[in-house]
Amino acid sequence: MLNIIKSGFLIALMSVFLVFVGYVIGGVDGALVFFVFSLVFNFFSYFFSDKIVLASYRARPADLNQYAWLHEALAKLASSAELPVIPKLYIVPIAEPNAFATGRNPKHAVVAVTQGLLDALPHDEVAAVIAHELGHVKHYDILIQTIVAAMASAIMWIATIARWGGGFFMRGNNRDNGSVLGWLFVVILAPVTAMLVQAAISRSREYMADDYSRKLMGSGEYLVNALSRISGTEERIVEEQRGSAVSPSTAHMFIYSPKTNFLLKLFSTHPSLQKRINNLRK
Repeated sequence: MLNIIKSGFLIALMSVFLVFVGYVIGGVDGALVFFVFSLVFNFFSYFFSDKIVLASYRARPADLNQYAWLHEALAKLASSAELPVIPKLYIVPIAEPNAFATGRNPKHAVVAVTQGLLDALPHDEVAAVIAHELGHVKHYDILIQTIVAAMASAIMWIATIARWGGGFFMRGNNRDNGSVLGWLFVVILAPVTAMLVQAAISRSREYMADDYSRKLMGSGEYLVNALSRISGTEERIVEEQRGSAVSPSTAHMFIYSPKTNFLLKLFSTHPSLQKRINNLRK
């Protein structure tokens, strides 16, 4: 419940922040134009992002015979989650152990797991990972992330226009100290703040999905073991390959994101491994 309240508060904060940025640069009307543009862009992303991301990773439908146990596990968990339909199951041909969910709603959901995940984890831990992804489906996280992305995109566009316009579009074209400070706020602080809020919402949804895995599996230890094993295996593979096969632009979709330094953790879309383990064992 705390994470639900936190997500709702952050979304409301992003909405207020968007209006405020619009007021600073050109009034509410200016913000509305960019906000509508961002909504249209994210509308198409919302309906077609699943096809785009599956194609970008060369994901293929999981063969019913070859992955019979995986289909059975997904069907059982989807039934426990009371989803309207069983999500489609895809295999991503990369060595890093990971997984993600996509699709615009529970009736059009897709769960994708990497071949590395199937190779590295026992069946019960793979099931815990799938249960986590079903938590994202159940909680409409894709819709929530799309709404937040729309607001963040609008703020980014406004900041870009302000930066290249050199403050020309500031309301009234005033050049007093207040206008200059407002322009600096829009150009420098607004995009950073939007990214921080967006990352915070994403981390909150990850905690909720972890909790849902614990609920469906009856224990959080399955996911604890899975995350620990994924962390060690993925870090080793990334180091051997001198880079991750997961694109930074879609890293927020996956169940695990490689560790980063302290500064990048502020913008990380995932909580740290230790915090997730503590949450699962609380």
